[in-house]
Amino acid sequence: MKQSRASEIEQLREKIRHHDQRYYVLNQPEISDREYDQLYARLKKLEAAEPALITSDSPTQRINGTVAEGFETVEHRVRMISLDNTYSYDELRLWDERVKKGLREGETVKYVAELKIDGVSISLTYEDGSLTIGATRGDGEKGENVTANVRTIHSIPLRLAFSADEAPAIFEVRGEAYMTKRDFECLNRERASAGESLFANPRNSAAGSLKLLDPALVAARPLSYFIHSFGVVEGGTQRPTQGEFLAAVNRLGLRTEPHTTTCPDIECVVRFCESWQEQREALDYEIDGIVVKVDSFDQQRRLGSTMKSPRWACAYKFPAKQATTIVRDIKVQVGRTGVITPVAELEPVECAGVTIRNATLHNFDEIARLDVRIGDRVIIERAGEVIPKVIKVVESARTGTEKPFAVPGRCPACAGEIEKESEEEVAYRCVNPSCPAQLERSLAHFSSRLAMDIEGLGEAAVGQLVARELATDLADIYFLKKEDLLSLELFKEKKSENLIAAIEKSKRQPLSRFLFGLGIRHVGEKAALTLAERFGSIDRVAAASVDDLTAIHEIGDVMAHSITSYFRSASITRLVAKFKKAGLMMLEPRRTTGAQPLRGKVFVFTGELLSFSRQEAQRLVRELGGSSSSSVSAHTDYVVAGPEAGSKLTKAKKLGVTVIDEQEFRGMLG
Repeated sequence: MKQSRASEIEQLREKIRHHDQRYYVLNQPEISDREYDQLYARLKKLEAAEPALITSDSPTQRINGTVAEGFETVEHRVRMISLDNTYSYDELRLWDERVKKGLREGETVKYVAELKIDGVSISLTYEDGSLTIGATRGDGEKGENVTANVRTIHSIPLRLAFSADEAPAIFEVRGEAYMTKRDFECLNRERASAGESLFANPRNSAAGSLKLLDPALVAARPLSYFIHSFGVVEGGTQRPTQGEFLAAVNRLGLRTEPHTTTCPDIECVVRFCESWQEQREALDYEIDGIVVKVDSFDQQRRLGSTMKSPRWACAYKFPAKQATTIVRDIKVQVGRTGVITPVAELEPVECAGVTIRNATLHNFDEIARLDVRIGDRVIIERAGEVIPKVIKVVESARTGTEKPFAVPGRCPACAGEIEKESEEEVAYRCVNPSCPAQLERSLAHFSSRLAMDIEGLGEAAVGQLVARELATDLADIYFLKKEDLLSLELFKEKKSENLIAAIEKSKRQPLSRFLFGLGIRHVGEKAALTLAERFGSIDRVAAASVDDLTAIHEIGDVMAHSITSYFRSASITRLVAKFKKAGLMMLEPRRTTGAQPLRGKVFVFTGELLSFSRQEAQRLVRELGGSSSSSVSAHTDYVVAGPEAGSKLTKAKKLGVTVIDEQEFRGMLG
């Protein structure tokens, strides 16, 4: 009976290890969570009945450490040295030259390029295939023994998939422990709800988790791990190259970063760096650069190392997405819908390749949550080439001279009243419809490319028109004369004539662009197109009831009430009448009923379109029988990719969706 139980226990362990690898390493589960839980529960029950059969590498023993008083020190068998960094492609090419000088003349060099995970360096030691030690890098010579915590990471196997006769006596590998962006955001939400301080980024959260003294708490933090190199291999099959080593450890159950590639020369490496610097935001984990290694282990040995770094590897570092600086002041801006937004004026600092002087604080609730004060040292982040934001206050740097910031009592632009529309709202708004700050931003939006497309009516021109009271509402621009423009500093004869012509041309823009240009709350580009195509004219849109609007699939209750409230306003009724007097069309052309070569085809647009706006492209697709979507899926037929294409392009390539450029798209339109 005991022998039978021992056999079943070992079979269950093998099954669970197999499914752990499918789920945590390959991301290809073969069974449901319930089936996995049943296997695990059966193993626990059998081990409870036969405690003598429990082994340290059993899947049930991931969390078997006690709360520690501290971490003991572990001496690394081979020093964990750091990499030299390069910050430009020229520096990368100079490193390539040094590598070639260190080898025989004319010798061919291949490189392996790996995404540099922004995590915590961890060394894993397996003895006869079983995990015995997990240690931090420490000072390179010695690290902290965090084995109990490392065992809670499911992407780290407790036993490698070696056959009994091929397992090395000692197999020590190195890699990065990290937390995904999604899990990091979830963790910070939980900490905010509990009134605890927030982590600044996923790397901090991973490092903080591994330093917890209770493995049970670490197990509640979803950490992951990627292998990137080895320290010691005693016995077993030796691999001749880095690429082959990574492929081999993957088969053993260790997880490697899937985007690693082998490059025949340094220019291929540069292209890889360029590509991932653009695509990095599409990943669910943070990377801060590319690690470049000489592929051949024989060449690595001959190149050797300095006291600090290997000569056969370096890191190309992306511009940092985070930086620390001082909040000089907090100002408030008034948006085109009247929203009052606080902005931090910063001590200038380099971040993500640009100099940052201002960062958004989003709203006054966010100021309170972060407890940002004037004079604070803060961490700012510029991710995905978007507006920088303050993400954390460095409270330990406070001197006591920092000044709290309060919600202003009145609008900073017009001294009008500000208020919240409801308790659920976080935004304060200026309720004065004549507020000049709102008018400036509204007029700039109205004349923008995706709205009425009035070339020459940019922010500077709008600012002067409002300041001189030549524009007191959106419709006033249609009554401007050349003499009015010549009175402004920005305008000479030709420029005035061009703007008057552009304003006249905009009168023929379709209703969808006009509706988007009005800036109705909750009505974006797509909703404006839906409204225009459903109702056809401004009068019919203005007369629509909430029931009429919510009957449209794409329009919900909040948007419907916003639209009806907007057009019930007496000031908007007068404004529309003024537009009519100026001669604006405010109609949506009916779709053509001729040939429809795109019937049934689904298009997704990403990046910048040069010939027309995205809205125009989507309208043309609809007129020719197709449809457009905002996201890429297996049902997408074409992705039209322009300059600055982002994660949609990456996903399209992954799914095998046909990618075309703007010229090919124009050809399909005929």
